[in-house]
Amino acid sequence: MAKKMLITSALPYVNAVPHLGNIIGCVLSADVFARFCRSKGLQTRFVCGTDEHGTTTEVKALEEGLTPKEVCDKYYAVHKEIYEWFGCSFDAFGRTSTEAQKRITQEIFLKLKANGYIIEDFLEELYCEKCAKSLADRFVEGICPHCGYDGARGDQCDKCGHMLNPFELKAPRCKVCGATPVKKSTKHLFLDLAKLQPQIEEWVEKASKKGEWSDNTIQYTKAWLKEGLKKRCISRQLKWGIPIPLKGFEQMVFYVWFDAPIGYISITANKFDDWKNWWMNPEGVSLYQFMGKDNVPFHTILFPGTLMGTRDKYTFVNHMSTTEFLNYEDSKFSKSRGTGVFGDDAMKTGLPADSFRYYLLINRPERSDTVFSWDDFQEKLNSELIGNLGNLVNRTLVFLDKYFDGEIPAGDVGPAEKSLLDEMRPMHENVTHLLQKVKLKDALREIMLFSAAGNKYFQDSEPWRAVKEDRKKASSSLFVLANIVKDLGILIEPFLPKTGESIFKQLAIEKKGWDDLGRHSVEKGHHIGKPEVLFNKLLDEDKVKLKERFGAKKDKDSPKDADGKNEGQAKKSGAALLNLKVAQIKEAKAHPQADKLVVLKLDLGSEERQIVAGIRAYYNIDELPGKKLIIVSNLKPAKLRGEVSEGMLLACSDEKNNLGLLSVKSSAPGCQVVIEGIEPNNGVISIDDFITVKLEGKGGKAFCEGTRLLCGAEEVFVEKGIEGKIR
Repeated sequence: MAKKMLITSALPYVNAVPHLGNIIGCVLSADVFARFCRSKGLQTRFVCGTDEHGTTTEVKALEEGLTPKEVCDKYYAVHKEIYEWFGCSFDAFGRTSTEAQKRITQEIFLKLKANGYIIEDFLEELYCEKCAKSLADRFVEGICPHCGYDGARGDQCDKCGHMLNPFELKAPRCKVCGATPVKKSTKHLFLDLAKLQPQIEEWVEKASKKGEWSDNTIQYTKAWLKEGLKKRCISRQLKWGIPIPLKGFEQMVFYVWFDAPIGYISITANKFDDWKNWWMNPEGVSLYQFMGKDNVPFHTILFPGTLMGTRDKYTFVNHMSTTEFLNYEDSKFSKSRGTGVFGDDAMKTGLPADSFRYYLLINRPERSDTVFSWDDFQEKLNSELIGNLGNLVNRTLVFLDKYFDGEIPAGDVGPAEKSLLDEMRPMHENVTHLLQKVKLKDALREIMLFSAAGNKYFQDSEPWRAVKEDRKKASSSLFVLANIVKDLGILIEPFLPKTGESIFKQLAIEKKGWDDLGRHSVEKGHHIGKPEVLFNKLLDEDKVKLKERFGAKKDKDSPKDADGKNEGQAKKSGAALLNLKVAQIKEAKAHPQADKLVVLKLDLGSEERQIVAGIRAYYNIDELPGKKLIIVSNLKPAKLRGEVSEGMLLACSDEKNNLGLLSVKSSAPGCQVVIEGIEPNNGVISIDDFITVKLEGKGGKAFCEGTRLLCGAEEVFVEKGIEGKIR
């Protein structure tokens, strides 16, 4: 990573308020990587802006009774305010409706024309005789031929997601006046992608391997290439856009997906005079691009093909980071239906931006679609951010303030401290490696494991006792802990910038960079600042209000029907049936009427339960108290030989009848165990439902239908390393 780092986030359409799925899909993910690069001391440019041309803007202008420019001005300010609140650290956040965009786009087009990559051909369009104009795809609405939805656009059906062209719609109508359009043939300009395909294919093959593109990026790109690239129309009969500088086409503008990616270049050029040192310097610059999966072909085929056709020496993408979709509860984000949290909504919740950043990043849809859930949000905020990270920072600094008058004591690195530092050093290296590979979710999980290790050391070293009995030992512990907190501030800052800033402020030190990791730079004699709580808990009553406010569907807080299921609950199957939680054994005793059973009293954080488990032949009863195990928390209660069992303890068994319990080390009781991409089920299930789910132990880890089980940042493991079915 020695080159200059050029980072782009997909340009959001200006005409709509971004929701949380839009935000994690591009700007937030790119911001984490940009902050990491700066912390590493790399020369970095992070570029984004609003995509302002095209049909969507003209449609929005019609709907709001404004001019296209007024719409762009209005929503540019909305986007800018939202991203600033979320802490996005753009080096340039611009717009595509600028003179620089016009100049650079027209120059690129003229070079493509001169090099033989622009062809003229006729295109059959829908024409509204009442409006006396050709209708761009988004000015046509009708019935989707795939799902029957009446309201599909001429380019896509928002209900089923199919890409369309206006002629596929049944009962098409003009969006402006409602009249039925007629077919008309019009001359247009096309980019000859078929002629460029050999160059594009050769580049994709090399770049995707060298840049380690994500699997979904490669999949979407190669699907287009396999089908064979075709000429693509780059002209539109609209008024709002970049005029085409060619005789006979002066009344047309460029298609938005021709000019929008060029916006990365023009936004940089508008802000920095040295833009060519970044965008025309492939040997000296690494380009990283972030986007949702629906934008992939435009960035791996259309944009690179456009630049190749100029025969100029442009910087091409090295690494493409693509996300799947984030959905909201059991539905999709919809501003019109009042469903889901949009950027302007998040600002008004009273919750800090970093709480949203954490949840979106730890739930980032990297390999499959994921879901925003208020239950899960509360769990991660209270158990992980507060119970883990916030707990370590606060207890360390409060202890220093109370027992050492806020002064860092002199400390010797003894065997316990050396063992801890030996454990943490590889964690630093692993986080660095994961971030360099743009594995943001895994990197954040590793940081939370780092924090959990710090908490464990605090607990094991018992400074509250040592400060009275062995002050030298307490001094050593607090010296090491203060520097662990400093390292935590460095590691977490790219993900949670305000949190990192607060940690440095409370330590009363300047912001530290990545090269300070592992150093004892918070030296003895240094006075810390005032300890403060990093996050406040989200209470149940406040969570319920947020659900109601943002249209969340019924869940565990809603009335149940006679079977214990939520009213209106959809039929679930597979992993979606389960709700797994961490439970700590408080008490274990032999079942009075069964030799193979034990009766366990369990702590689930907010409640206690009793479970009966058939593990007496595999574990001594005396060794069970204190263990943190995994239970199926939503299994219908049952009586086993006269004792009530409120759930099921999970264990893995092999062909030789060996058995190992599913366990965690650092996660707190009640912590939600997550199956990536699956929302925990708040409905009650039967034992017949449960046995349909494929759970297995492999390599000492636990998996559900091929996906590992996680509790926050911690992987669930199988005791004794047993491999086989989990039941």
